[in-house]
Order: sequence, then C-alpha cells, then structure tokens
Amino acid sequence: MRMKLTYIYHSCFVMESEKFTLIFDYYKDSEEKYIHEHLADFPGKLYVFSSHSHRDHFNPDILKWKNSRSDIQYILSKDIVDHELYKGDEAFIIDKLETFSDGLLTVKAFGSTDLGVSFLVEANGKKIFHAGDLNNWHWKEESTGEEVREAENFYLSELAHLVNESQHLDVLMFPVDHRLGNGYTRGAEQLLDKIKVDLFVPMHFWEHYADANAFAQKVEAYGSQFFAIHKQGDCISF
Repeated sequence: MRMKLTYIYHSCFVMESEKFTLIFDYYKDSEEKYIHEHLADFPGKLYVFSSHSHRDHFNPDILKWKNSRSDIQYILSKDIVDHELYKGDEAFIIDKLETFSDGLLTVKAFGSTDLGVSFLVEANGKKIFHAGDLNNWHWKEESTGEEVREAENFYLSELAHLVNESQHLDVLMFPVDHRLGNGYTRGAEQLLDKIKVDLFVPMHFWEHYADANAFAQKVEAYGSQFFAIHKQGDCISF
C-alpha cells in the first residue's frame, strides 16, 4: 500500500494512507495551510503525535482539531502532562519504552536526548521512526571535550534501545540541525551506521534547506533514499 509523506514545517509531517493519517509534532501549519485545508478529509483514522513539550514540537492548538473530526487519536509524550500543558483524558499518554496498539497500528516510544520521547510506528507492514529531539546534540564548538563525550555517550545509549528493537526502518525522520556546526549530521550518521534505512527524511532544520539537503550524498552512500525538501508542502510517496 502506497503512502504519502508531506513536509509541513520544522519537525512536522503528515503521512497519509488509505486507512489512516499520521501527523507528527505540529508546530505551525505550512504556508499553504495544508493541514487546516485537509483536516476534515484526511483519509482513514487520524493519529496526532507530539514527542515532547517544547513549543516547536507541541502546539496546544492540535487539541481543537477534535472539533473538526471525531476520530482523532492523540498520542502525547508524558512530559506534556508533567508540564501541565495537557489535562484532558482523550489522549494516550506515552513514556519511554511504553506501547500503544489499536489494531491499525502499533506505536512504541523510545528515548530522547532532550525532553520526551521518539516514536516507532509499525503500520501497513512498514516501520516508521520519528526521532523527536533524539540526536547527538554535541555542540562541539561551544562545549568542553568532556561535555561532548557525555552528550555522545547519552545519545548512543538511547540509540541502542532502538537498534535492539529493529535493524531496519522503512522511513526515518531525523534532525539535521545546522546549529550544531561542524559535524551537524553526526547523530544521523551514527544511526545509519547501525540501522538500514530505506527513506531518510531530514527535519528540525528551520529554513536552512540547503544545509539539510547537503546531507543527501552521505545518505545515498549508505544505500538509502533521501527526501530532498525545498519548501513547505513538498511531498514524497513510498
């Protein structure tokens, strides 16, 4: 079954199939208002994910979407509740290594090297991973050598849980953040060293499209397809 992945902004994507639609880490809509234009008619059941409480990954406006359709399943990281940003009872609250399953899809939460969790979604026979803020946030140009080593060890320890779960991902959405300076793709490369990825999707790059797309050649050297994103609303089918 074919699926369509649309880039919205920053770390937000919409993934559509015949039976369901997934929305990850909504911050704000695309310039063309893709989500708001299609919210009522996205195919199948709608799942809305938020990996953590930072405002560039969780916008409480998503909770108003239930007024547009009644079949939304919210899957929210526990830290969103801990920070009192959500007090309802209609969402599934998930923490690291916990699982959600409803017959259409299965979601397992993995760790992050910042707040919250990352998501492994298994559906349509595919494994889809949205990293949230899981990354090797090494900040080499402004940290001590010890701080860099600690950050890397932390990331590798969290990554090990995912590696133990699966050595193959059909789709990987992962931060490629130019603010890290030299070696800004290191975390992604360390994952690609350990897990076979069919489609790599850059995220968390703000408006720095060229920096994100500069990673394409390295990704392709791993035998993976790279989703080159040039503007909000770009999409790819797989």
